Amino acid sequence: MSEAVLIQDYGSFPALVENREAAGRIVLVCEHASCRIPEAWGGLGLADDAARAHVAWDPGALDLARGLAARLDACLVHAAVSRLVHDLNRSPDHPGAMPARSELFDIPGNATISPAERLARMRAVYIPFHTDLHGVIAQRLALGLRPVIVTIHSFTPVYFGQPRDVEFGIIHDTDDRFARAVLQNAPQAMVARLNQPYSAADGVTHTLRLHATPYGLAHAMLEIRNDLIATPAAAAAMADRLAPCLRGALADTNQGED
Repeated sequence: MSEAVLIQDYGSFPALVENREAAGRIVLVCEHASCRIPEAWGGLGLADDAARAHVAWDPGALDLARGLAARLDACLVHAAVSRLVHDLNRSPDHPGAMPARSELFDIPGNATISPAERLARMRAVYIPFHTDLHGVIAQRLALGLRPVIVTIHSFTPVYFGQPRDVEFGIIHDTDDRFARAVLQNAPQAMVARLNQPYSAADGVTHTLRLHATPYGLAHAMLEIRNDLIATPAAAAAMADRLAPCLRGALADTNQGED
């Protein structure tokens, strides 16, 4: 890289870690927890409706993750800024890491990003988050624990005009054991499916691929339709439904490892 290229210093936006010393094996991760766009990025040129829409974050996901953390005594690691600044579940070279358009919204502040700007955002957002998450996992490994990595996301009921009937999606990277156990333990009243509405083929398992797969850790990405967790009360009720599911999946996976 040419020394003449000036790299903007935006500071650092580390991961937010809750219940760091949790006794439970599950580590919850919420990469799309926040719609906050720090002043340094000038709102990315978005109108208020776009800045609060699903393109900027996963509505309800953090409330659900916090509910699950409390019920499972799990550590929770979540993002401090919007995925439109840098999507933490995409590699820095992925077009979706800083998209110029997402679903039906143009993102003016991402329209013409230079390599230097991509690097600056990566340094400010992506590196601190994944360094902190790796630290949480490494600490548990050093203590002789083998964490189970579960990422929490939400998705829209309608995508490009097409309704989605799935309510609970369970996605995995290369190891499907825990994801299949979650599916087997899913609440019977919910429409639950494996690798829907997305799959690893869509590039959505980046976090799992970075932090779970290299260590051979059991993992799953949970996608909840966001109309089912649209309020704190609804998210709490969903946590009540999904906590037993995850406990059952963990027990089944532990038996399979014995």
